[in-house]
Amino acid sequence: MTRAITGKRLTIALGSAQLLAWGSSYYLLATLGRPMARGFGIDPAWIYGSFSVALLLAAVLGPLVGRYIDRNGGRRVLIGSNLFFATALLFMAVAPTPWLLMLGWVLLGAAMPFGLYDAAMATMVRLRGLRSRSGIVGITLIAGFASSVSWPVTAFIESHFSWRVACAFWAALHLTVGLGIHTRFVPRFIAEPPVPPDPDAPPVIAPPGTPPSVFVLLVVAFTSSGFVFAAMATHMPQMLIESGVPPAAAVGAAALVGISAVVGRLAEAGLLRRFHPLVSGYVASGLHPLGAGLLLILGAPFAAFFAALHGAGIGLMTIVKGTLPLQLFGPHGFGRRAGLLEAPSRVVQAATPLLFGLALERLHGGALWITFAAGLLTFAALLGAGYLSKKSHAQNPA
Repeated sequence: MTRAITGKRLTIALGSAQLLAWGSSYYLLATLGRPMARGFGIDPAWIYGSFSVALLLAAVLGPLVGRYIDRNGGRRVLIGSNLFFATALLFMAVAPTPWLLMLGWVLLGAAMPFGLYDAAMATMVRLRGLRSRSGIVGITLIAGFASSVSWPVTAFIESHFSWRVACAFWAALHLTVGLGIHTRFVPRFIAEPPVPPDPDAPPVIAPPGTPPSVFVLLVVAFTSSGFVFAAMATHMPQMLIESGVPPAAAVGAAALVGISAVVGRLAEAGLLRRFHPLVSGYVASGLHPLGAGLLLILGAPFAAFFAALHGAGIGLMTIVKGTLPLQLFGPHGFGRRAGLLEAPSRVVQAATPLLFGLALERLHGGALWITFAAGLLTFAALLGAGYLSKKSHAQNPA
């Protein structure tokens, strides 16, 4: 029998596990990449390159993991992710050579599609159907603190002990806290009977015959947004320094990103939930270009303002990546579709740490114009997707 579990309880459990998953994977590079390179006497580019390979592997595995969750639910996948994350982190903690360290990063990439947002959201949708929007918001709301928690905690452990101890610390949390959450709070089977649609949710505006161009435009939007996210997640403090911000102030401003992401998600949970997810997408994609433009034109005094706008935009976009496909295409096949939508983004994100790092070296603060343009591309693609979806609905009303 299926163990009874409320949507709120499941949301809190998955959100807490996501905070751990993001803090111990994607956000490790910004704090441990350079110390790892120094420890082995190698160029940091080797560490960034291994992380790029990790993201490529995640892109390949994502649709396969999503399809499995569509068919079987997400309990086993999420439990397995804790074991995969712990194995990769322990592998890095004891790696005796640079090559084995880089292999550890690749193993971490293999764990990502099993344990990050795509898997958690697909699990929620498989259990809750069209009533999942509030759950997706709640998951990302809790996990939004990942960078604000992970960066200072990891930096503290690295500075007082070593990067190896930091990796072992996160591995231990996966084998205790993460594994306990997924084992205890994620149901074994698909919830029965099916949960009815949320009467307060906006109507699905795209019929089953939605043109493929809508899907393509979402791929473009999510990929360009993913580029902005990856560039800032791995280089935000250094980018601010290159823009003329003092190092201490740059770190302080960068720390606002996680807090601002939570604020953006609170706005979605409150005001924006009354509107179609496309509205959230428009707001989310416009905040980074706005903040970047202010920083580029008016300079260092607007660093904190830029970081806050960027964080709020990223926080909202994380929700949009789950709620918009659900609203446009429905819950059937959500996991596989989410994996396909995210795969190109992961490929671009794989190259972003290295390429944006090179852009910073050559263009300094001017490299921010690149993410400014990418943010505008995201906004334009979402506008196009919204227009085509509404046009299709007008021609083929449900």
